Amino acid sequence: MNKVNNESNAITNYINKYLNGYIQNVKSTSEYTLKSYKESLRLYLEYLEIIGITLNNLSYKCFSNENIENWLIYLKDKRNNSNQTINLRLTSLKVFLEFLGKQDISLLHIYTEASTIIKRKTQKIKVKGISKNAIQILFNSINQTSKDGRKDLTMFILMYNTGARLNEILSLKLKDVVLNVKEPYISIIGKGNKLRCLYLLPKTVEHLQRYIHENHINSNPKDYLFYSKIKGKQNKLSEQSVEKQLRKWANIANKQCHEIPLNLHPHQLRHSAATHWLDDGMNIVQISYLLGHEQLQTTMVYLEITTAQKAKALEIIDNSNESKKWTNEITKLTDLCK
Repeated sequence: MNKVNNESNAITNYINKYLNGYIQNVKSTSEYTLKSYKESLRLYLEYLEIIGITLNNLSYKCFSNENIENWLIYLKDKRNNSNQTINLRLTSLKVFLEFLGKQDISLLHIYTEASTIIKRKTQKIKVKGISKNAIQILFNSINQTSKDGRKDLTMFILMYNTGARLNEILSLKLKDVVLNVKEPYISIIGKGNKLRCLYLLPKTVEHLQRYIHENHINSNPKDYLFYSKIKGKQNKLSEQSVEKQLRKWANIANKQCHEIPLNLHPHQLRHSAATHWLDDGMNIVQISYLLGHEQLQTTMVYLEITTAQKAKALEIIDNSNESKKWTNEITKLTDLCK
């Protein structure tokens, strides 16, 4: 009985460390992702309660593949979740199980076993960008006589200029924006806490300078670039509020250009930027870096690169001037280290 209680106490402590430290400081800064991690774990614990698990008998065996598989069936049959949502829940739960393995190596087998659970089949939803003309109409539709309108335009121009993710833009601090240099840039912390510097076009710099002058006269370098004020305190803007504003301007712009969807999403600005870079002749390697993709293949899938474009990208990666001694001269393993 004591062993079960000890496991229950340990799991409770791990859950607390996971929710209040690990996922916020290590795993993600995206509020959507954080919400998904928390909600998925909550739903799993809720399911355990349904099948009779309480704090008194909570143990590591509760995270068996059998329980997880039955949980996925419960999400489908009882909560009417789509396969896409179920896969998201499964992935998020695996993050917690991976955390357990990092905390105690004797628990790593739980994550290893859960990794074998196959995701449900889904139909991939393609992100669709909009044309350069539509982008221009969208920007022209944003009311510049209001302070909020000027803020929105600056934010959306910055997103389109850099192709950065929404959360990356919202996480920017004033210190990350460097304008008074020969080549102005912003420093972005992307997925995996990887830093990349994204250079800015003159038009973007102009909007940023005007916005900062209007909104950050007495601000601290560690203050968020884009913020909302609550009780006099500057807080990070929520992704939902930005999405709402973008849809507002998209609805206005749609009257002039039906190509602009009424439910335009910030990610479509990122996708549009990448597509336009490709159309303008930028190579895939550069685009991959700007987007913050770890793998070149991710960028190719993201942009639905053609076979010819893939071949061209591989030519760029492959240094044809470098001798390929390892293709013909390998006779033993140590040759690999030459």
